[in-house]
Amino acid sequence: MSDIASTAIVNGTLWILIGFSVVTWSLILIKGIQHLRIAHYNRIFNKQFWSAPDLQAASELKVFQGPVARVAQTGFITLVETDTGTTTHDLEHTGDRQELLDRRLRQQMQKERGAVESGLAILATIGSVSPFVGLFGTVWGIMGALTSISKSGSASLDVVAGPIGEALVATAVGIAVAVPAVIAYNFFIRRNKVVWAFLDDFAIDFVHLALKTSFIIKRPAPKFAATSRTGDALGAKHGEELQATGAQA
Repeated sequence: MSDIASTAIVNGTLWILIGFSVVTWSLILIKGIQHLRIAHYNRIFNKQFWSAPDLQAASELKVFQGPVARVAQTGFITLVETDTGTTTHDLEHTGDRQELLDRRLRQQMQKERGAVESGLAILATIGSVSPFVGLFGTVWGIMGALTSISKSGSASLDVVAGPIGEALVATAVGIAVAVPAVIAYNFFIRRNKVVWAFLDDFAIDFVHLALKTSFIIKRPAPKFAATSRTGDALGAKHGEELQATGAQA
């Protein structure tokens, strides 16, 4: 194999590892921002939810952002549907109100879990594969170096050290790429477990609160309906005044 081909393969390996590094740090940044937003929104909604006087007032909160808020919103929508009788009679909606609420909350929690776990498989893959990719580049580089040495017919240190030292750089780069990926993966796995435990506790508390209200949440009356009723009352009053004026005339 020619020196040019060996060098191209080693350089290609290094570029692959650089690409892995870019992907790793991009995911670390994205997941870090995601978890900061999750912690922020969960903290705000949790404070507002438990500050509400009752479950009905909690259902009328204006901000539903973050995993906990979306789980709560799913619960409120389910309670309103079961109270108004708008649920469809199919297999998805079978069971009593508590069973339906448990199912809906669990489904939403699974969606939130999938969202926070996205990208972690890539980090795990990079952390596992990068050292072997670097090792492949090193082995290939050493093979090329040994071939060149055999052709030159000299095995002195100044001839051997340079090519083999360059080949070993690939292994070092592979390890340097793998370490941040593994650390980030373990960190985010731990953070995901905290978020999941928080969602699980909140869902259990939500079901207990709903049980105290007999799983009934009233749909808030639209503001336009109240305005319409006020307008009808004013119109009726105005009509009565006109009739009285006509009778006097």
